[in-house]
Amino acid sequence: MSVPHALWTSMLPADATFTQERVAVRAAGNRIEFADGSTRLSATSGLWNVPLGFGNRAVADAVSRATHDASYLTLFRAPHRYAEVAAEALIELADPSRYSRVIFCTSGGAANDSAMKLARQYWAQQGAASRSLVVGLKGSYHGTMYGSHALSGDDLLQSVYSVDRRSVRHVSHSDDGEELEALLKREGSRIASVVVEPVLGSGAHPLSDAFISRILDLREEYGFLIVADEVATGFGRTGTMFATDEWAAPPDVLVLSKALTNGATGAAALLVGARVASEFVRGGWTFVHGETQAGTPACAAAIVAVIEELRRIDVESTTRALASDLWRLATRLKSDGVVAEVTGRGCFVGLTLRNQDASQLTGAEVLRVVTAIAEHDVLVQPGPSAIELMPAYGFSTTELLEIDSAVRAGIAQVQEQAQVQERQREL
Repeated sequence: MSVPHALWTSMLPADATFTQERVAVRAAGNRIEFADGSTRLSATSGLWNVPLGFGNRAVADAVSRATHDASYLTLFRAPHRYAEVAAEALIELADPSRYSRVIFCTSGGAANDSAMKLARQYWAQQGAASRSLVVGLKGSYHGTMYGSHALSGDDLLQSVYSVDRRSVRHVSHSDDGEELEALLKREGSRIASVVVEPVLGSGAHPLSDAFISRILDLREEYGFLIVADEVATGFGRTGTMFATDEWAAPPDVLVLSKALTNGATGAAALLVGARVASEFVRGGWTFVHGETQAGTPACAAAIVAVIEELRRIDVESTTRALASDLWRLATRLKSDGVVAEVTGRGCFVGLTLRNQDASQLTGAEVLRVVTAIAEHDVLVQPGPSAIELMPAYGFSTTELLEIDSAVRAGIAQVQEQAQVQERQREL
């Protein structure tokens, strides 16, 4: 029997073992090389993290300089110039009329934890401590820290870990906000914030215009804060710098991670609007949240370099052009009967899969499809009865054709295997 490596790999059974073609050893451009010498095209931007491609020279050089010039500086009870510059660059990028302050974190999960804390303190220190409920969406994913794990709307063994969800509620987004409005009518005076992904990372389901309009109207009526989790959609992924740029009014807090450093360092940030920030300043309140590795010089340097690179490539026009090609590919897959449905927005596409009897695929069945596609040298992301494509922004026409070929071949391979197994059961 194979013995698992010392490394305990995320999101797989503890007895999982890996052959050499599954152990990554390096990455460059849009491809990952494995220990057996094989390479695969990453259609996931390294889990959304590297939209500028693996090993982007400008980002790598900036991080290298920062680690030489200031290997570590803390943000506990004092600033440093690297973080100040990065914060100013983020506010300028996201529009100073929408956001005024930046809180650095180390991951999307940690950032969602801090956003929940920030919202609850905002109300508590104004004498409304009963406003402690945080509302998320069914099917959402915000991380696996204790707070973000509670907020995530997927079934992620929350009960096994005794995750406390007593101060969290979940509502549907597919009814254009009716369930949210019903909840507010019952508990609106107790709700601190509503947290939404503009496009749900699990399955690539975008919020409808009707839902967005309704949540903005309900904020005016009930006063809760809106937190937009743009960990997956930020930095041009949907065709605008941030997906919420298209909203009629901004969220109160914007959560960013993943593409923030092009994967060079673990990093996340909260961009906080004036409504919240001004109250903390006026009251002289201390926000009790800090992470040792948040906003380090290397992290800050990477952020500034990423912003400069996004501007250099004119990211919005670049991603809109790529999205046009990507959606043509996805539409052909649907019209040819390879996939059942296409979801998503911009350069974030979900391909819904169905069994021959039209039933949804289980998680294990989706992973078999992902594995089969990888055997044809392309890496895709699993979703609920779906696979997801989020290519880096520099993808070529040839690389898109590689995705098309591998997806078709991988799905056909799994279907053929299922048919063989079915015939064997009938014998």
